[in-house]
Amino acid sequence: MTALTENPAVYLDYNATAKVRPEAVAAMVRALELTGNPSSAHASGRAARAVVETARAEVAALAGAVPAAVTFLSGGAEANALAINSAVAAGFTRLIIGAVEHDTVRETALAGGRSVAIWPVDGDGAADLAWLERELSAGDGRPLVCLMLANNETGVIQPVAKASAMVRAAGGWLHIDAVQSAGKIAIDIEAPGADTLSLSAHKIGGPQGVGALLAGPRATIVRQLHGGGQERGRRAGTENVPGIAAFGAAAKAALADLPRLAADTAGRDAFEAAVVAAGAEVLGVAAPRLPQTSCFAAPGFASELQVISLDLAGVRVSAGAACSSGKVKASPVVAAMGRADLSPFSIRVSGGWATTPADWARCAEAWLKLNERRAARRLEVA
Repeated sequence: MTALTENPAVYLDYNATAKVRPEAVAAMVRALELTGNPSSAHASGRAARAVVETARAEVAALAGAVPAAVTFLSGGAEANALAINSAVAAGFTRLIIGAVEHDTVRETALAGGRSVAIWPVDGDGAADLAWLERELSAGDGRPLVCLMLANNETGVIQPVAKASAMVRAAGGWLHIDAVQSAGKIAIDIEAPGADTLSLSAHKIGGPQGVGALLAGPRATIVRQLHGGGQERGRRAGTENVPGIAAFGAAAKAALADLPRLAADTAGRDAFEAAVVAAGAEVLGVAAPRLPQTSCFAAPGFASELQVISLDLAGVRVSAGAACSSGKVKASPVVAAMGRADLSPFSIRVSGGWATTPADWARCAEAWLKLNERRAARRLEVA
């Protein structure tokens, strides 16, 4: 028996991508065994279409939407881009985005060459509602406001319902990036009055390369890929039937799992208590957070060194968002919280549907050993 078999790696990077659920694998295999284009009128095509529509209903249920609201896409990045571009095309050209939004929101907003107001956060990473109220009342034009439901690095849950009331009163469009919160906390597109909401399969235990944009009754989606009339004319191109089938199965399983996961903070909290006792600081701890996300910093202990050292110890975590081509860099999210001093030293530990308390305990044990060795080396140098 190898050492790896005796002590398998602990995966605590669910916010980058979740472990694939067995239900998703089974659904994908079944779909791969089908032969038929979902746009074909014959029996094989109808069978493929049935798979897509079943998945559409399953994904809609996860977000409290009707199936017709769901447009299947390649992932969260395309969903965010389609939401922003659709709002701009509808005349919502005054862009306001949160300071801790995902790069796909920030870069899409800036790519249009328009003025973009950056909405600040407080020291815990929660959006500043007083600032939003002032911004909405001061400017001209129809506002497009982008606010993630929960931050991908800190897990801080944003006040979307209160923000929505302000945006509606100002006649604006609200886009919610729910990619990171789906399957971890309850989502309901209608409750906050969102116009659009983005999801991604691989964050909930589905495959990479498939996502969805959900549209509220006021939103008109303007397609960016032209050609056929797939996805109710919103996105041309033959649907990714196996990926969509797996997405639907993952959404169904995630919804069933939600009560358990939403209450599952014990492992995370014990982990944080251990690292804080060793001198680390947890970020966003005073704000509501996703149940299995922890972002913390140990001053002087570089992020990249922590990530690499933990990897060598068999524990997989990350520093910041996992969208930088494998690079480890200082977190702009932590800097936006007014803690630029901790930005080069922060890492993110994130669990999910298959995470156990033992995983958190092993991560704590590994990190504490690394921190002790670092402290010992510093004493030797001194």
